[in-house]
Amino acid sequence: MRKELLKGLSEEQIKKVEACKNSEEILNLAKAEGIELTDEQLEVVSGGCARRKIPNCPVCGSSDVHMNLLEANTKDYFTCRVCDHQWYA
Repeated sequence: MRKELLKGLSEEQIKKVEACKNSEEILNLAKAEGIELTDEQLEVVSGGCARRKIPNCPVCGSSDVHMNLLEANTKDYFTCRVCDHQWYA
């Protein structure tokens, strides 16, 4: 398991991640635990080849956007790091 993925996780969360069999299980675990993965962590989970396209902010046009993982919502939830606008896509 790459160090970037485990950064900031508790010992219990690390054990849960290590028990996951694939990237889909890791993403589902992050949603269930309410953990927001950084862009770097998403890159590690996807193996660098299946990274989701993160849109530019519809308000200010910035590409500095964070994708939030929410269990209760099946849509992707984004936050702009420049103007703090939040939206679903």
